[in-house]
Amino acid sequence: MLVSVLMPVYNEVDTIAEIVERVRAAPYLTEIICVDDCSTDGTRAILAKLLAEGKIQQAIYQERNRGKGAAVRTAIAASHGDVVIVQDADLEYNPADWPQLFEPLIQGRADAVFGSRFLGGTHRVLYYWHSVGNGFLTTLSNMFSNLNLTDMECCYKAIRGDLARSLSLRSERFGFEPEITARLAHSNARIFEVPVSYSGRTYQEGKKITWRDGFAALIHILRYNLVR
Repeated sequence: MLVSVLMPVYNEVDTIAEIVERVRAAPYLTEIICVDDCSTDGTRAILAKLLAEGKIQQAIYQERNRGKGAAVRTAIAASHGDVVIVQDADLEYNPADWPQLFEPLIQGRADAVFGSRFLGGTHRVLYYWHSVGNGFLTTLSNMFSNLNLTDMECCYKAIRGDLARSLSLRSERFGFEPEITARLAHSNARIFEVPVSYSGRTYQEGKKITWRDGFAALIHILRYNLVR
């Protein structure tokens, strides 16, 4: 089984090399596709070095900052794997959780498996209002998609490669999460959810998502569930 690791990267000079090593330590044949979203902090130089050393298979450089959704779409289009999984470059999610994510896919019981930070996995205690907002957005998404997810916004989404490459995705920034959820629901994909660990960052440590992205996610939920 070839796993295509879809890694959107933006100004992660302090973490990109470590997350690549963590991915390479996972017990799977991997194709690591890094899409740099016009970083300005030296990340691109590290990606070029990782590519030259053969530690990543593709390094794609966006000409302007377009957002996570655009980066993931670019990575999906460049992928060849039997399974694709989104892996943020900021160390908040741990590839050690992959076996439980991949198990329903390997067994042929699922077309997509979502991670959930709220099903019992170890997690760093951080922002209360983030969890409230996440719960609201997940509930709203569930109402339109008729799914019963607990964590729609979780980064970890493992999907059959052929299915992922067949989806028509358009979101640019953090709208990717509600859009991919809606598209999978529309395609009647068999979706499983498993607990994953989470080591969230503070804003001082480099966290990028803000309340504006939460408001935008609300609009994206309505857009992608009502317009097919």
